Amino acid sequence: MSHRHNRVMLLLSPATYRAAAFARAAENLGLDTISIVDMPRELTEHYDARFTVDFATPEESVERIVSLLEQIPVDAVLSVDDSATELAALVNARLGFPHNSPDSATAARDKYVMRTMLAAGGAPCPHFELHMADREPELIAPAISYPCVIKPVRLSGSRGVIRANNVAEFVAAFSRVTRMLASDGYDLAKSGILVEEYLPGIEVALEGLLTDGSLQVLALFDKPDPLEGPFFEETIYLTPSRLSPETQRAIADATAASAQALGLVSGPIHAELRINESGAWMIEIAGRSIGGLCSTILEFGAGISLEEIILRHAVGMQIPALSLQNAAAGVMMIPIPRAGRLRGCSGVDEALDVPGIEGIEITAKINYPIVPLPEGSSYLGFIFAKGETSEEVEQAIRVAHSKLEFKIDPLIPLMGTGPGMVRSI
Repeated sequence: MSHRHNRVMLLLSPATYRAAAFARAAENLGLDTISIVDMPRELTEHYDARFTVDFATPEESVERIVSLLEQIPVDAVLSVDDSATELAALVNARLGFPHNSPDSATAARDKYVMRTMLAAGGAPCPHFELHMADREPELIAPAISYPCVIKPVRLSGSRGVIRANNVAEFVAAFSRVTRMLASDGYDLAKSGILVEEYLPGIEVALEGLLTDGSLQVLALFDKPDPLEGPFFEETIYLTPSRLSPETQRAIADATAASAQALGLVSGPIHAELRINESGAWMIEIAGRSIGGLCSTILEFGAGISLEEIILRHAVGMQIPALSLQNAAAGVMMIPIPRAGRLRGCSGVDEALDVPGIEGIEITAKINYPIVPLPEGSSYLGFIFAKGETSEEVEQAIRVAHSKLEFKIDPLIPLMGTGPGMVRSI
C-alpha cells in the first residue's frame, strides 16, 4: 500500500526503554519519525517546545500536536508506553485515524476504573471494592474476605500490590501502601486503594494486535515463577506457552472480551491474566505493547520485530505471516533482592557463556540507590535467551542468573549529622 507521508509520530516518556526499538523499526520500513516527549510545561522553555508536551494536560497537548501536524503531517500517532495512551487516542480521533476509546487510557492508569469497566462489560475479573487511603484499616479489615490483594489504584505495575491473608496482615499492608502514597505526594483523602479477592492459579501475559476490534494473538508468555504474594514481582517470561490449546483459546477469549469492555479496538495490546480451574481472569490490560526491553526476544517471520509489526499495522502496510521465528524464547526481569546502593555487578561474562543466552542488559545505575517491591518499581536488568523448547530456555535463564553477583551496600543513618541523613557503608 502506498503512503502519503511515510511518517509516524511517537509519543513517549523520557525514561522509556522503547524509543530506540521503534526508531530502528521505522528505519527498516523507510518511515520517518517525530518523537513527542512528555515534559512538564515549566521545563519546555529549555527545549524545542514543538516536540515536548505535558501528557498530564491532554486536552491542551492535543491542540499543540494537531497544530504541529498541520505543518508536518503523519500517517499514524502511536503511544510507546502507558503515559500517552489517552493523548494518542484523542489525537487520532481528531485526525480521523483508527483509535481506542480515551476511557480505555484512563482505565490503564487507574486500576479501579479498569475493574469497573471490565465488570460492567461482563469481562472475567475478581470481586473488588474501593477505599480511600485516609481510612483507618482497622475499620475496614473485619468485613474483608481473605485472602485479598491490596492495590493502590494509581501506582504502576506491581508497585504497592500486597496480599493479605488475615486482619493483621491487611492492616499492615494497607498502612504500608498509605505510607507509600504519602511519600509520593498523593492526597490520601483523594487516593483510592483497591481491595480485590485473591485469585489462585498461574499467570500469563498476552501480546496482541487489534484490528477493528478483532484480536490477533502475537505471543503468549508463561510466567513459571509462582506469583502468590505477599508481593508480586514478575521475573521470567517464556514463549511459546506450555498451556493446552483449550486454555490458550480461553485466554484469548477473555482478552478479547476485556478489550471490548474497555473500548480497545485498534493497535497493540498487552494483557496480564490469571488462570485457574474456574477459567481465565483479567488482571490488567492496556492499549500498548510489552514494556521494558522484553520485546527484544520476539522475532516474527524473517526476523521482523514486534515494533515493526506495530508500525506496519498503524500505517496500513502489509503484515507478513506472524508465526514466531524462534522455537522458544524467554526474558528475565532481574529482581532487586534488597534495598541499598548498587556498587557493581560481576559474572556477566560467565552468564553470557551459558548456552542459549542471547544477551544481558544491566539497566540499574551503579552507585545509585535501588528499592525492591512493593515500594520499588524497577529491575536490575534483563536476561534474554532462545532455544529449542521453553524448558531449555527457562533452564538457561536460571543458570545465567545464578552466575550474576550484585554488590549492594546497605544504607545506614549518618550519626551526628542531623535527622534524615543517610550514607552507604
